[in-house]
Order: sequence, then C-alpha cells, then structure tokens
Amino acid sequence: MKKITVITLAVLISIVSLGQKMETTYLNPKDTTANMYIAVIPEDRPIKAFLFLLDGFGVTSPKGLLAETQLPILAAKQGVLVILPILATGSLYFGSDDASQESLKSLIGMVSDKYHLQGKDFYLGGFSIGGTCAVKYTELSVRDNYWIKPKAVFAVDPPLDWERFFNAAKRVVRLSEPGKVNPEVSYMIGRIEKEMEGTPQKAIENYYDRSPYSFTDTTQRAVRNLINTPLMLISEPDIQWWMSNRGYDYSFINVEDQAAMIDELQRLGNKKAILVTTTGKGYREPGHARHPHSWSIADPGTVMKWLLSQ
Repeated sequence: MKKITVITLAVLISIVSLGQKMETTYLNPKDTTANMYIAVIPEDRPIKAFLFLLDGFGVTSPKGLLAETQLPILAAKQGVLVILPILATGSLYFGSDDASQESLKSLIGMVSDKYHLQGKDFYLGGFSIGGTCAVKYTELSVRDNYWIKPKAVFAVDPPLDWERFFNAAKRVVRLSEPGKVNPEVSYMIGRIEKEMEGTPQKAIENYYDRSPYSFTDTTQRAVRNLINTPLMLISEPDIQWWMSNRGYDYSFINVEDQAAMIDELQRLGNKKAILVTTTGKGYREPGHARHPHSWSIADPGTVMKWLLSQ
C-alpha cells in the first residue's frame, strides 16, 4: 500500500476507561471540529481486527457515540480496535459524497499504518448518514479494488436511496401546513439537489452513481458491488411513532430503502445480506428519550457476534 504521510498528527488524550485505552487524535490541531478520531484500544489482549464506527449527521463529537452504545467497549474487549471518527467534511457530512469518501479512505489508511493493522480483518459500520457512508465506501472498495476492504459491514437505519428521499421529502412539504415543516426536511431537499447537481428529473444518473442503492436503477450498478459482501441493515420501523410524532408514513422512513436493497442482494445470490427489524428498542441517550431512529436498536452483542463470524 502506498505510504500515507501525515503532516500534523497530535495525540492529545490518552485515558483508561472501563479497562480500555482511549486515544483522541486531531489531524489538524487548529481545528477540533473535524478530521479527528477517538481510538478505543484493547488493553489486555492483542489486536486481532479493527472497526470504524461512523456516527450520524450533525454530531459534533464522537464522544456522544460512547454514550449511545456499548458497541465500542464490547468490541475492544474482544480484541477489536475501534475508531470513532469525524471526517474532514465535518459533522454535516453527506456520507456518500466524494469528499467524505476520500476522507474516510485516507483515514482508514492512516490508522492501518499507525497501529500496524495490515493483514488484519477490517469491519465497518455506521448510524444514519454514517451508515450511508459505510455502505457506499464498501461498494467503492469493491468496484475500485481498494487495498483495504471491509470483511463485513453493518448500518443502523441509513438512508440509501437519495431519489426516494428527495421525492418523499417534497411530498412531506406538499402535504404539510405552511410553516409546520420540520426544518431538517427542507434542508435535506436543498442538500440532496446540491450534492446530486439537480433533481431526479434532471440528474437521475448522478442519483444512481452517488446513492448506495437506487430502487429505479434497473442496471443495479451500486448494489451489484455487494454480491459477495456480508451486509447487515438494522431498522425499527415503528410507523405509529413516526405518524404520531413526525407525520411521516412509510415513504419517508429509511426501511423502504433497506428492505428493497436486501431483497435485491438476496435475489442476486448474497446469502449473507440480512435485514434485522426490532420493536421497542429505540431510545436516545442521555435521557432515554423514545426514538426508533437510534443507535440503541443495534444490540452490541448481536452485531459483534455477526461481524466476527463472517
């Protein structure tokens, strides 16, 4: 693998938490909001694999992930080094865009060199946009034959089909009373149109190229890259909660993408593509607030057992 030169690398924090060593690294010490990561390092056993966990949209610090799920600690206890990054594109990253993908690819290479992980199993996972990013990276790693490819990937309730998301968001706006649309919906309409360089009607090829999955792409250009990759998608499709609390129906929750993608992969012959659906597990911490779109729907023990069995 080509040697990656790190111009500025500052390890600022090294603590022991729950028997695991944690290191915080800023690739640019002048910017603590992006281009950094926390490493959760196995203390009492050799490193046998490594796992990147990508958090959702708008998260300003990977420390929040440690409050939401015990997955990093459990993984480290099993000899898996865990990396919790914020990419160079920052907390408002789009995940499947070129800049986020290049940042993730570079960071994986840097971490592999720093911790001498060449030849060890690599796993990848994420929540929401982080899951979008993880799935897209995996597709590109196969298509372009990256040196470091995930042995298995999982994603917690990710949006996967930007054409579906855009059209459903426009419908939410159309059906809503003026002034009562969730600002995030309007933001995502504009953001998707910017990232795709147009609406689906004007730039559908960009939607097919840049989405991890596309329901209307009959060539299956993205999804075919995952025929041989173990993939777990996790969702809690609590439609009653979404309708009562947000006014969203099935068209505007991510399980529509996830079920369709897993169905196509299984039909293409991927026997290790699975959709896990849960009930009553979605809560956000701290505060234990009910929300089906949460890290908590991914049971840490189940995820780690599945990853390590691949």
